[in-house]
Amino acid sequence: MAQLNTNFINHIEKELPAHLSLEEFIAYCDKPLRKSIRVNTLKICTLQFISIMTQAGWQLSPIPWCEDGFWIEGKDDIQLGNAIEHIQGLFYIQEASSMLPPTALFSNQEPAEIVLDVASAPGSKTTQIAALMNNSGLLVANEYSASRVKVLHANVLRMGASHTALTHFDGRVFGEYLFESFDAILLDAPCGGEGTVRKDPLALKHWDIEDVTAIGETQKDLIESAFLALKPGGTLVYSTCTLSQLENQHICQHLQQTYPDAVEFISLASLFEGAEKACTEEGFLHVWPQIYDSEGFFVAKIRKTASIERTKKQPKPQKNFPFSVANDKQKTELKQYFKDSFCIDLPNDDIIMLRDDEYWLFPTQFMPFIGKMRFQRIGLKLADAMKKGYKAKHEAIIALSVSTVDAPRTIELTAPQAKDFLMGRDIAINSFDDTAQQRLAVTTQGEMLVSYHHVVLGVVKHLGHRLKNNLPRELVRDNVNISL
Repeated sequence: MAQLNTNFINHIEKELPAHLSLEEFIAYCDKPLRKSIRVNTLKICTLQFISIMTQAGWQLSPIPWCEDGFWIEGKDDIQLGNAIEHIQGLFYIQEASSMLPPTALFSNQEPAEIVLDVASAPGSKTTQIAALMNNSGLLVANEYSASRVKVLHANVLRMGASHTALTHFDGRVFGEYLFESFDAILLDAPCGGEGTVRKDPLALKHWDIEDVTAIGETQKDLIESAFLALKPGGTLVYSTCTLSQLENQHICQHLQQTYPDAVEFISLASLFEGAEKACTEEGFLHVWPQIYDSEGFFVAKIRKTASIERTKKQPKPQKNFPFSVANDKQKTELKQYFKDSFCIDLPNDDIIMLRDDEYWLFPTQFMPFIGKMRFQRIGLKLADAMKKGYKAKHEAIIALSVSTVDAPRTIELTAPQAKDFLMGRDIAINSFDDTAQQRLAVTTQGEMLVSYHHVVLGVVKHLGHRLKNNLPRELVRDNVNISL
């Protein structure tokens, strides 16, 4: 049962819209959240996913504001996080309300080639943005917490988001270091978390107005910095999972007061059918739990209508960038290796970079950012150079592989075989049906791919009698559930 202290109830009662009742708000705070997922369209089309999982007994109801988002029922018997389809990145377990900010950022089909996600971890909105960008352009994903950067990185790789660059900074530095560099920015700001009480009954037990006021000052700094990093004509989405106007409307109004000639609020009243139920006078979405039976959330969309005078000089360039562009011979050989071994065509519009004996694939749009600030991780690690040839990296294989239907160096696994592969086990040739065994018998031995639902799981080495598992040790799972 949610523990709402008296101070919070007295405060929120004054902010609750007239058409909503406090009693209903309190009742919804005690209701468990509906399970929701988002299909990862970087790996599978939504209609195909629905077809597959409906056969497995999943009951999927569409989320109005995300065409790839669904509430899910009928799978209480398994942990979604251990499902094969989750491990291979076909879907992301994401609260429905948190799908709103990326949807708002890309509404009206506004072009956004270079995007910043200021506070990214664990990666739900980052990977949603990557899917909306269809792995094109450049997505800079920042996270202040060192431990959460690791989680962010793992989710970016699992979902196959290739055109990303990860940073680890206080979000207040971007206005200075990357002044007017981004077409679009998402600031899902750290907040008091008042909207999360349905999944964390103790979230509001110790609520205090002084804490709300204090975090509001941080939010003001963050939104100012994000606005400075935004190009003129670009759009900024500010969002929180909290309810108080002190962390929501007041922060946006502060930005407008700070830059009155450059801030335009864009109404989200028509973002989806029914959006007007949560829309404020300014055009913001203030989502109370009882409106859509979801978490509480706030989303505002802001356009930068004019450039802002830069008050701080560009910081000195970062030195000793450890990568160099691969030469033509190296690029040709590496591309041939991926083509011959895995039938993967490396994209021509990205840049192959070299660091020691490591080959990386950088988004072309990243190149102007070299030296402007330090990046934790850029693009994809393609392969390591060996004494004889190359050794492909798992992250590149799963991000760059397209549908494996009839792919000559890929073999489709059964559900039990896919489970074994994800648990780090080799796969015996005699465990396949006759057709698959005949195909493997005429396939040249060596590296090849295995897939499930015709989406690549990873690399194996065909040894004749078995497929040797090459899944990275850190990705081996102890517990894997079969959905079908």
